[in-house]
Amino acid sequence: MRAERSASDLPDDIAIEPAAPDDRIDALRVLDAAMLETDVETVDAAIDAGDALVARFKRTNAVVGALVATRPDPTRLHVDAVAVRRARRGRGIGSALVARAMRRGETDPEIAVVTAEFKRDLEDFYTDLGFAIGGGVGSEASDDVDGEVGGGDIDAVETERLHGRYPVDGGGADAVGTGERRR
Repeated sequence: MRAERSASDLPDDIAIEPAAPDDRIDALRVLDAAMLETDVETVDAAIDAGDALVARFKRTNAVVGALVATRPDPTRLHVDAVAVRRARRGRGIGSALVARAMRRGETDPEIAVVTAEFKRDLEDFYTDLGFAIGGGVGSEASDDVDGEVGGGDIDAVETERLHGRYPVDGGGADAVGTGERRR
């Protein structure tokens, strides 16, 4: 249960829970305010699959954070978008949202790895949660989600995106992405 370590840092007045269909607009607003590109269909599918989470301010029931995960293949849970309202940032809410998604991956017998793609300035955030970080996306120094590292130029552009991988213990395929089932 490596993903639980940041959940204890969550403020007492915040609850993390699966998003319900009624949370769709609030989750989209939080993601939009963070300038994340997420479409309604992706959010709806994640809510239906139980792969969308919200952080709620307990006193008012307001959604102050949201996470949307997708399943690009049956053995991978991908953190597609995570955001926290600006006034609530720096309190561990984003970490708790990602940690809960990681726990979901750990408890789903089909999931072998939780992945994320993010800007370089979020590398420490994901590293602190236990993700292994690969090279950038869209640069010559890239690391695809199957763990194959591409060679290349170390002077990547500032918009370079990185891949993070968090292998889970009970997943259906091996952590290096070969697609073979664990025994």
